[in-house]
Amino acid sequence: MDNETKIENGQPVDERPEYNGRNLEEAISLAEHRLKLPREKFNYEIVTEKTRLFGLKSKEIVIRAWAKDEDADNAAERFLARLMTIFPLELTYQVKKRPNNIFVIFDGPDKTILLRSDGSLLLAIQHVLNKVSPIKVQVDCEFYRKRKEKKLKDYAQRVAHQVSDTGREEVLDLMNPYERRIIHIIANEVPGVTSESIGDGFLKKVKIFRVPR
Repeated sequence: MDNETKIENGQPVDERPEYNGRNLEEAISLAEHRLKLPREKFNYEIVTEKTRLFGLKSKEIVIRAWAKDEDADNAAERFLARLMTIFPLELTYQVKKRPNNIFVIFDGPDKTILLRSDGSLLLAIQHVLNKVSPIKVQVDCEFYRKRKEKKLKDYAQRVAHQVSDTGREEVLDLMNPYERRIIHIIANEVPGVTSESIGDGFLKKVKIFRVPR
């Protein structure tokens, strides 16, 4: 660890204004009043959530809040707009924004090409978008994510039960972070079994094994 001050948007993180309330809604409302901005125009993070005792038990939540960088928030959309002018596929897309996520849904005559090789091109676009956007981006096409999740969950459950029954660890093929997250969640739901990622870089293997006793 070093002693450098973390800077974001030109402001030290530790010096961002803090707002407190008896619950999250009250703290956000106070931030709206002080910043003179609607909540969709600022970011916030929970600093602490604690219970105080002053004769009666009461709860306090403290948040930091700061105005959004509108240019940064639109980074994924700007990149996509430029990409589509030179991309050799005929595609359309729809962008849906949530407070902490951006969803990009692809369509168009060449959409099936995105899904070839187990969606490798679709996931590559998602990886690049997450490099240029400060907000997490998820991409989808033809319900790829839903179908992929079900397939991975079934696979993880089958392997985890096999490890539980035999005691022999299993090392799965290389996976991206999205795939590994699903495997970890499902594998750790099986009693006595856990998992860990192996390797460096974007693609890693997942080892599923019995919990040491």
